Amino acid sequence: MKKRIVITGMGFGGIRAARVLAGKGHDVVLVDRNNYHLFQPLLYQVATAGLEQESIAHSVRAMARKWPGTRFHLSEVTGVDFAARGIRTDTGQIPYDYLVIGAGSVTNFFGLDSVERHSFDLKELTDAETLRNHILTAFERAVNEPDPARQRALMTFVIVGGGPTGVEFAGALIELVHFVLAKDYPELSTNAARVVLVEATARLLAAMPETQGSYTLKKLRSMSVEVLLNARVVDAGPERVIMHDGAVIPAHTLFWSAGVKAAPLAATLETSQKGGGRIPVEPDLSLPGHPEVFVIGDMAYLEQDGSALPMTAPVAMQMGIHAGRVIIAREAGKTLPPFRYIDKGSMATIGRNAAVASAFGMNFRGYSAWLVWLLLHLYYLIGFRNRIVVMLNWVWYYWFHERQVRLITRREERQD
Repeated sequence: MKKRIVITGMGFGGIRAARVLAGKGHDVVLVDRNNYHLFQPLLYQVATAGLEQESIAHSVRAMARKWPGTRFHLSEVTGVDFAARGIRTDTGQIPYDYLVIGAGSVTNFFGLDSVERHSFDLKELTDAETLRNHILTAFERAVNEPDPARQRALMTFVIVGGGPTGVEFAGALIELVHFVLAKDYPELSTNAARVVLVEATARLLAAMPETQGSYTLKKLRSMSVEVLLNARVVDAGPERVIMHDGAVIPAHTLFWSAGVKAAPLAATLETSQKGGGRIPVEPDLSLPGHPEVFVIGDMAYLEQDGSALPMTAPVAMQMGIHAGRVIIAREAGKTLPPFRYIDKGSMATIGRNAAVASAFGMNFRGYSAWLVWLLLHLYYLIGFRNRIVVMLNWVWYYWFHERQVRLITRREERQD
């Protein structure tokens, strides 16, 4: 019997679930507030003028038209009516026989209201464009700033979080300043620009082996990134960042990548929650008490080998595939083994010719890791055109140290 399967969230997990379920004789409805799938790992390159925003996004409708029995619905999900088996959206209720929830995560500011008000994060496509506008505008303002102290504060960028996002953004930003903006703004002494990376623990890239974190620390410092370990940001304003020890860093830009939590949709579901608002799921990824509902990706809380699975794209992709297969198996009267995440490794790029990667018990550093990082990100990008555009941008930057997307597409209101 034909069933209606609703998938909310077209992130890494939702897209994989849709691929598995397409063409299996069911009515698959894809729901998202955006009409595109976003490749979030490359958002920082949009923010640092390396890529056009369109090159890391792909139309969901373009994908859905190739998947038999699949259609897309542009709506924001506001809740789920488990009794009536329907999701509530801003355009009405959509009934389901099976539901796959993959709404992802949002930035976690840990209750620091002033930091949330005065910092930037990277979760949406518009966030990257806004941050790029802000960085470039800061240099335009610095050119006309007569006060040397304020000029340096305009060229000071504080990045909080020593995970992959913070490390990659810090490396890309310092290269943008030294290799590109230094030529664009000859009247500025860009050597006075500061990129400060703040990490609350004693090492960078805590999810990787310590040798990888040590290499990353040494490499970033050699690139003139100031790395502060065992340090925390506790307050912020438009022109300053305040540290846990009372130290004040004059800076007009604060970027926050110190943590994530489950999307707000998780709080609307009448179910228990774990740290970060994540929803505990059964071994088959279904919601306790609701075997027809599956929660995948960053919203799902599942322990494996004594610890919770991380909120990362590889976990979401494998969860999406498994949820789709469980639904197909159930309709065929079969059962599947419990979900088990296969860790294929992790990686982070630091800068040109420099990256770290850990996979299959081996550690890679430097050029070889950087090459693997490039190839894997191209592989996982959706859309042939996107792969070509991104590759050409990377080749152009590698040979000429130029970033072509130095565009201010919206001017900020000056706050003095």
